[in-house]
Amino acid sequence: MFDRRLLTHFDWSLVLLVLMIAGLGILNLVSVTSSWVSPAAPFSLKQLSWLGGGMVIVTIICAIDYRRLEHLAFFLYIANLVLLLLVLLVGRTSMGATRWLDLKFFNLQPSELMKIVIIIALAFFFSRRDQLLGYSFRELWAPFILLFLPALLIMKQPDLGTAMIVLMIGASMALFAGIRPATLAGLGLLASGAATGGWFLLHDYQKQRILTFLNPESDPLGSGYHIIQSKIAVGSGGFWGKGFMKGTQSQLSFLPERHTDFAFSVFAEEWGFVGCLILLALFLLLVICGLNISRHASTRFGMFLAFGVSAMLFFHIVINLGMVIGLLPVVGVPLPLFSYGGTSMITTMTGIGLLLNISMRRFKF
Repeated sequence: MFDRRLLTHFDWSLVLLVLMIAGLGILNLVSVTSSWVSPAAPFSLKQLSWLGGGMVIVTIICAIDYRRLEHLAFFLYIANLVLLLLVLLVGRTSMGATRWLDLKFFNLQPSELMKIVIIIALAFFFSRRDQLLGYSFRELWAPFILLFLPALLIMKQPDLGTAMIVLMIGASMALFAGIRPATLAGLGLLASGAATGGWFLLHDYQKQRILTFLNPESDPLGSGYHIIQSKIAVGSGGFWGKGFMKGTQSQLSFLPERHTDFAFSVFAEEWGFVGCLILLALFLLLVICGLNISRHASTRFGMFLAFGVSAMLFFHIVINLGMVIGLLPVVGVPLPLFSYGGTSMITTMTGIGLLLNISMRRFKF
């Protein structure tokens, strides 16, 4: 039975923050797609419908005590691994990548679900094992396997960006739980060796993305085109921006993928440094809210769960922004709540729902 006293602790400020960021994203989509001629529904309306669906999911999640997820963590993890295996066997291929399961009514992307599932699984593991001196190599083998299996399956799709996010979430949660200094130094050496050896496991296009990141001008009309046009768009916005629907890079179609991966570039061109500063401040407040909820959670499971969601949002924001201004390679990571995409919106809103759930239950009645 739902306790109505929980509503008195509902975090309306977090909801307002989410709606403000999503609203700016939809406004940005209106500008991006204003010159597109399509008989289908406008992208902005589709994004609005996905936001509405996300709010329904948030409501459902808030109605169920998050502590029940502790008992479902293992089942959810195994189920998602099975879905990732099915993607490789019978998944739908698009643009050279096999990432979706065709369920007739919609296309399911299990790799996006794994971002939430791995947070639940690791929160369950770390909340049950409190190491005062930090975790050693021997005690980290279980979370390592929990991370390695889905990351490997996601890399096989191939989807380097999502695999990176999953690994970064796991690494952040392990650091938050505590790792012994000697173990941390050893893991750093192993990671360096794995990064060096991993180069030979990358696909040719993934290697090209890294080389392009190091020197985009080497192929300005080919692999370096995205980064160069994005940097031009961001820089040409100046201090105040060119104005709504007046960006040349986006309106004249110089900027590719401007409604998804490079949505921030369009916003920067039209609203300038001031607009970017406001959007970045909203994202910063979103992450801080998540960390504050983790700090005040009533259980260790809730603390790790909220921290994992905050880490997921943080790495999405940092990787996308670093990507569009040329500080990181282009890996296809969307900007949460801002970039066009139903799967990304639903995944993010699921995480927001978990944060609100934990916040509502920070007091025990």
